[in-house]
Parts: sequence; C-alpha cells; structure tokens
Amino acid sequence: MRTPISLISAGLMALAAPALAETSPAAPETTFAKPTLIQFAPPSVAGTPAAVSSQSRPSFGGTVNWTGFYGGVQAGIGFVDTNRSGSDEDIMGGFTLGYDHDFGQWVLGGALDYDFADIDAGPNNSIEEIFRVKGRAGYKIDRGLVYGTGGYAIANTDTAGSDDGWFIGGGYEYMISDQFSIGAEALYHEFDSVNNSGTDIEATTLQVRATYRF
Repeated sequence: MRTPISLISAGLMALAAPALAETSPAAPETTFAKPTLIQFAPPSVAGTPAAVSSQSRPSFGGTVNWTGFYGGVQAGIGFVDTNRSGSDEDIMGGFTLGYDHDFGQWVLGGALDYDFADIDAGPNNSIEEIFRVKGRAGYKIDRGLVYGTGGYAIANTDTAGSDDGWFIGGGYEYMISDQFSIGAEALYHEFDSVNNSGTDIEATTLQVRATYRF
C-alpha cells in the first residue's frame, strides 16, 4: 500500500514529465559534406612541340616599299680577260643612280652606273672606265631583293679608245631601313674588237654596294 508521500512524488513526476521532455536538448543533427571531385590535368611532356602561330612565320615581301629614286656607291674587284695578253685583275669602284618601282612581290627598275679602274687589257692598254645603262627585275624576300640585271655598257681604255658592248648578271640587296640599303652584285661584260683594234675584252666585276633612297 502506497504512502501519501509516495503518491505525491509520483504525481509530481507525472506532471513534470512533459516539461522535462520540452527542455531536454535535442540530439545534434549530423551533416555530411558532399564529396569533392578532384581532377588531375595530364602532365606536360618535355619536348612536346608547342603550337606555332602563323604570325611567327617569316613574311615574304615584308613591308618594304622599293618605289623611288636612289643613289649610291660601289666598290670591288674586276677580272679582265683578252684575246691578246691573257688576264688581269684589280680593284675598282664607282657610283650608281637609279629608279625602282614596286609592284607588290616584284620590283622593276633601271639605273646608270659608272666605274673607274686600271686593269690591264692588252699590250700597253688598260680599262680605265666602264659606263652602264641597266635594267633589273627582282623578287622580294622579306626585306631583301634577289634580282637579275643586264644592259648596255661602254668601256674606255687608255690607248685603244672606247667601244660599246653588253653585260648580264645578278645581285642581292637588303633594306636596312626604309631609305638605306646594302648589297652585292656580279656582272659579266663583253666588248668585241675594241675600237676596231682586234682586241676582244671579257670583264667580270664583283662589287658591294650601299644606296640611299630619296
């Protein structure tokens, strides 16, 4: 048989049960982070060629405009062979004045050349001067011009007088700036029976050139 005290305690516990249930801390909710997907880039392999931009390729024709007048100097060596006294060689030099017209990839032009020399060209005879009227046609490669040339020439000697002939050759010219260029040129000349003397002259010239365009 329950005592009054036990009955009172049981009643109090029954009354306090809802309040205890409301004030009891809730169990913490456990959250799980979403897994992170780790991506690995393929390792670079040493020596693998990189993509080459088309802009890094050498341009043919470049931005050089060859149109205009020019003047310059030239110097080199001349080799002379005759049908009378064998051959000889010596230094020579002179001047050039010309005009070029740029057609895009091709260049056409003309020039007047003068060279002074003192090269043996037969018994008691030597070439003292060479005049040229020349035409040239060239193909542009970047800032350079590869060209062929030819035309009319006059050789002046110290004892046999002067006579005309022809020449042909080629060269290369490179534009250092828009106005200044350097180059090299090789020419072959023929003068038959100079001034009816019976002396045939063949002359080959190798020269370097520097020109200024204006």
